Amino acid sequence: MDTEILIIGAGPTGLTLAVDLARRGVAHRIVDRDTEFAGSRGKGIQPRTLEVFADLGVIDAAQEHGGPYPPMRGYQDGQVAWERDMAPTVSARPDVPYPNPLMLPQWRTAAILRARLEELGGRVESGIEFQGFTQDPSGVTAVLDGQPVRARYLVGADGGRSAVRKATGVSFAGETLEQHRLQIADVRVSGLDRDHWHIWSNAEGPVLALCPMAGTDTFQLTTPRFDCDDLAGLVKSVSGFTLTDVGWSSQWRANVRMVDRYRIGRVFLAGDAAHVHTPAGGQGLNTGVQDAYNLGWKLASGSSELLDSYEAERLPIAADVLGISQQLFNRGLGRAAAMDRSDPVLRQLGLHYRDSKLSVDTRVSPGSLRAGDRAPDGFAGPLRIHDALRGPQFTVLTFGVSYPGAIPVTDAPAYDLSDAFVVVRPDGYIGLITTEASDVPQYLSRWQPPF
Repeated sequence: MDTEILIIGAGPTGLTLAVDLARRGVAHRIVDRDTEFAGSRGKGIQPRTLEVFADLGVIDAAQEHGGPYPPMRGYQDGQVAWERDMAPTVSARPDVPYPNPLMLPQWRTAAILRARLEELGGRVESGIEFQGFTQDPSGVTAVLDGQPVRARYLVGADGGRSAVRKATGVSFAGETLEQHRLQIADVRVSGLDRDHWHIWSNAEGPVLALCPMAGTDTFQLTTPRFDCDDLAGLVKSVSGFTLTDVGWSSQWRANVRMVDRYRIGRVFLAGDAAHVHTPAGGQGLNTGVQDAYNLGWKLASGSSELLDSYEAERLPIAADVLGISQQLFNRGLGRAAAMDRSDPVLRQLGLHYRDSKLSVDTRVSPGSLRAGDRAPDGFAGPLRIHDALRGPQFTVLTFGVSYPGAIPVTDAPAYDLSDAFVVVRPDGYIGLITTEASDVPQYLSRWQPPF
């Protein structure tokens, strides 16, 4: 083998996977056709993804360079017509350390993850094109720039137009809403305040939006006039302000599509290669990051049964998230209402794997917290539970009982447990809840990879 894991695509999904593999010491390569990416694109990091970033060691950098969403201000006929917050600001709770979304331009998210990968001894190989693959029972042979590369597993994290997905022949079912198009660009605008997300509308709906990008001096411009070749003229005529610079720009179509398989033998799909969303609800990037976070420890194990569980766990999640995103978009029909983030489900803290074969609850009368749920935060003496969970390992938590090497929980109201043992998976989800100590080694012997 030339490497254990070959990752195609170095966006947030591929980089999350590479970082997770690197901290486990798993040999991998991550390659990307592009040499750089400078666009803002997906800019909302949801609370569950912030917990993932904390585990991967990038939360400080994300918070340093990111910031809260500004309130939205709408204009009509040159006058302020309305103001509102995108979502209410929620106070931190003992079980939720990062309760609010963070605005972070996608290029910055990728840069932070890339820097973390380099700290761990990895690197992205840029300007390399994936040209196809073959696979057999022992591995995958991919073609990169005309050269064969042998890997045990191949992961396609190469976006909505994924060459890996196309090479597998897996269908990408869904629809393209041709009537809903946007032009998006990163721009600089002279004299416009950065305290609001500015939206100009006419009787037909939004004409122009300028959102200040946290940690930068730029705005993300969006307009339904996707064929506009004079953005400066548009900004001047609609807002009265002067556009001074245009960086990255792109035309966007509303695509709602997903695959029906995440695993094709030794090939796996993740992120936009497996599902694409409307921007409503800020779900796409986050779902991709969590695909990778679910897959990393399973690839490291090499267990076929664990690897099968990747599709079983993530495909239903993607389908549900896709439906939520589409409902929000339809509700707003592309208008400001589609940017609403007030529904708590969008924060992705309630996503669960209760129906997974990895989720075992032996209690006669389960409470509100179940196996398969995200492990809430709380306290284990002076230590936060999430701090104890950080790292690539399974963790045993105890509630009023003892177990060798376990973390005794002292104050965690979200765990409605007593005299119980909890095994938390490497991705922060509860694998086992039991009142019998003998269930713990039995569960670990089956699912804990022999790293």
